[in-house]
Amino acid sequence: MNVIIIHGVGGHPQENWFPWLKENLEREGHKVEIPQFPSPERLSDWLEIIDNYNIDKDTIFVGHSLGVPFILNILEKSMCHSAFLVAGFVGKLNNQFDHVTKTFAQREFNWDKVRKNCSHFEIFHSDNDPYVKIEKAYELKDKLNCELSVIKNGGHLNQSSGFTTFPQLLEKIKKIKIKT
Repeated sequence: MNVIIIHGVGGHPQENWFPWLKENLEREGHKVEIPQFPSPERLSDWLEIIDNYNIDKDTIFVGHSLGVPFILNILEKSMCHSAFLVAGFVGKLNNQFDHVTKTFAQREFNWDKVRKNCSHFEIFHSDNDPYVKIEKAYELKDKLNCELSVIKNGGHLNQSSGFTTFPQLLEKIKKIKIKT
């Protein structure tokens, strides 16, 4: 299976639990890619980069923070198998990041199309995320009609919160079976 991991604002492929997840999934025989995106001034800049990657009905997306609304934008137009959404949101965050998330997240998504284009969603969120309030996870859960795993005291589920590994996420991904 093809796994594409999407970082958040100011992120990069070597941060957080991304390298650990990539290594573990590749050990299982999966192809894993972690694109590098520029600072998020415009959604179109990120969409231009993702066009260089093979996305099909067997692709699994993993998104962190801003990577989550970015994946939702992709799923309005493209199909994938599964999407694992970590510390994600749509709409305003009501914090210092609202100006950079505007073209990505501050709009009404075509939720019917998003759900139709992806057969499996799972959300991971912390109960004490300093940037993305837990209410945003419940909003996504309702819009996508999917499972939400709440991580106790996980912060933003990133490296500064102690997340250089993410076993719960790895186990959920490994349970995904793609019918060929």
